[in-house]
Amino acid sequence: MSAQFYSEISVEELAIRLADPDPELQLIDVREPSEIAIAALAGFEILPLSQFQDWADTIKERFNPEAETLVICHHGVRSGQMCQWLLQNGFSNVKNIAGGIDAYSAIVDRDLPRY
Repeated sequence: MSAQFYSEISVEELAIRLADPDPELQLIDVREPSEIAIAALAGFEILPLSQFQDWADTIKERFNPEAETLVICHHGVRSGQMCQWLLQNGFSNVKNIAGGIDAYSAIVDRDLPRY
């Protein structure tokens, strides 16, 4: 299987999308519960990568593989891994949030704690 590439969106674009929510848009946060406790964005489903074995088998039941799916983590590395995995598992419209929640808190919402 050849590598598939996902696209990225900026945190500024994410803020625009969150301000006018699309009910079809799927939002996934792959950070750990301890990170979520520090800073989180409303509307994101929490799927920690460390708990992959707990949710991997049901991903297509929980999410529509054809719907636009945005993935976030702390800086964009783990979410990039998740995007790649989703593409390999039949998802077709996956985007990584560039810079992750750290960039979001630095650029979009300075009231959101940084860690």
